[in-house]
Amino acid sequence: MNNNTFHGSDLETIAEKYHLDSSTIIPYASNVNPLGMSPMAKEALAEHIEAIQSYPDRDYTNLRATIAKYCGVEPDMLVLGNGTSELIRTVTAAIAPTKTMVLGPCYSEYANAARMAGSEVVTYMLKNPEDFEIDVDMFLKALNDSIELLIICNPNNPTSKIITKEQMNTILTCCQQHDIFVMVDETYVEFVKDINLVSSVSLTRKFDNLIVLRGVSKFFAVPGLRLGYAVTNNEDFLNAASNNKVPWNINTFASIASVMFEDEHYINLTKSLIQTERNLIFSALSSRKTIKVFKPEANFVLIKLLKEEQTASEVFEYCLKRGFMIRDCTDYEGLGDKYVRFCFMKPEQNDNMVNTILEIV
Repeated sequence: MNNNTFHGSDLETIAEKYHLDSSTIIPYASNVNPLGMSPMAKEALAEHIEAIQSYPDRDYTNLRATIAKYCGVEPDMLVLGNGTSELIRTVTAAIAPTKTMVLGPCYSEYANAARMAGSEVVTYMLKNPEDFEIDVDMFLKALNDSIELLIICNPNNPTSKIITKEQMNTILTCCQQHDIFVMVDETYVEFVKDINLVSSVSLTRKFDNLIVLRGVSKFFAVPGLRLGYAVTNNEDFLNAASNNKVPWNINTFASIASVMFEDEHYINLTKSLIQTERNLIFSALSSRKTIKVFKPEANFVLIKLLKEEQTASEVFEYCLKRGFMIRDCTDYEGLGDKYVRFCFMKPEQNDNMVNTILEIV
C-alpha cells in the first residue's frame, strides 16, 4: 500500500506524519455530509443524555419502526448492525460462499470479509474506457453457477457511478437463475439525485436472493453512532440473524438519534446542497485537459491524472499542505497511482478545494 493511502477518518495519523494540526485539515476523503448531524438528532441526544445509564430495548422496536417507515418496508425485514462494517461480516459469514464475485473497483472490506468467511474472491473490474459504467449484458455473461455471492456497491465507491434499479432488476433475475445471493451496499444512495431510480430496497419484496445494506455514517454524518441496517426478504437469513445476534449490539443513543430519519428539512437541505455542489464542481473541473473527471452521482468525485509524470501521491501531498485531505486511490484494486477522489463540502470550502486541485494538475 502507498504510504499516502489513508482512510478518510485517519486525520490524526496524517497530522502526525506531516507535522500538521489536525484541526486545520478539512477531511475531503471522509465522504461525510458537510452539514453535520441532524439538528433534531442533536437536540434529542442532548435532552436524553441520561439514557446511557439504561440498557436499550433488546428488540429495538422503536428504532426498527422508524427505519422501516423511512425505507418503506416492514420492520421484520430489517437486520440492525453496529455499522455497515459489521453487517458486511454478518452477511458473508451467514452465506459462507465458496466463491464470491465483487464488482470493482470498490471498498476492500468486501473481499476481506468474504475471505474471512472462507470464500474464493474474484473481481469483475469495470474499466476506465467505459467511464466505469456497467454494461449489463456483458456483466451477465460473467455470472455462472460457481458464484454463490455477488457484492455490489451502489453508488460505487470510489467511482461515484450508479447502477439503476432497472439494471439491478435484470442482474437479480439472472442471479436468481444461477442461485447467487446478492449484497448491495447503498451507503451513498441518499446523496443521488433521484433515489427511486437507484435504490434496490423496493426490489427486496420481489427477490429473496437480495440484501441491501445502509448506514448513517455518511448521509446523516454520525459515523461514531455505529448504526447500520440491512433490508431483506430472505427468511433463512432473517432467522439466522435473529438466532445468532449479539444482545444489545446497538447502543441506546442510536434509538434516540433515530429522529434524524424524520428530519425532512435536514434531508432536503442536504440533497439540495450536494446536487448544487456536484454540478458546479464537475463543471469547473471538466474543462481542464490534464485530468479526466468521471461524472459523479454521489457526494464525491473521482479524477484521473493525465500528466505522464504526475502521481496521486504528489497531488495528495500538495492538497494536504494547503489544508485539504483528499483520497489517494492507489490502493484500490484496478486503479493505480493516477487516481484521486474527494467529496463535496460547503460552497466556500469547495471553491478553495477546486482551485487547489487546478493549481497542481
